[in-house]
Amino acid sequence: MSVRIRLAETCDIPLLRELIEASVRGLQANDYSASQLEAALRTVYGVDTQLISDGTYFAAEETASTPNPVLVGCGGWSKRKTLFGGDQFAGREDSLLDPARDAAKIRAFFVHPAWARRGIGTMILDACEAAAEAAGFHRLEMGATLTGVPFYRAKGYIELEAVEAPMGDGLTLPIVRMGKSKIG
Repeated sequence: MSVRIRLAETCDIPLLRELIEASVRGLQANDYSASQLEAALRTVYGVDTQLISDGTYFAAEETASTPNPVLVGCGGWSKRKTLFGGDQFAGREDSLLDPARDAAKIRAFFVHPAWARRGIGTMILDACEAAAEAAGFHRLEMGATLTGVPFYRAKGYIELEAVEAPMGDGLTLPIVRMGKSKIG
């Protein structure tokens, strides 16, 4: 397996959208209903272009397919208050965090189902943690999907609280706010 982690670029957005949809439908079906997944794709999940603009969103590409590498995963960290949600999510709070007192946010992790459980999530998380630490952050938190909780727990994150992300029509998406006090 030859995978390279790089910063995502604006030109990646169409491929990131495809990757996110494949990941959600392929990996989260055991934890959420089909109606929750489809509503989440419309209202919560998606590309957060602010992360790309901030230079804090990573793309994992399988490089053996050169000259056309394939995106197999993505994820990032944020120096902004928004805990989760793509551009279309109404509950965004894009003001900047203070590294001395706030936790950086781990955001929008998705791996293509064909590439799951091959260490790609770990590679992206390691890149995010190192970048957040280099930016002066000492703590991290996230809104993890139910599917992601075991992965993040294995990486030293602890559950802080259950959260319900509103999606309209009476549907919510259960997620778990998780945190890690020491980076690295």
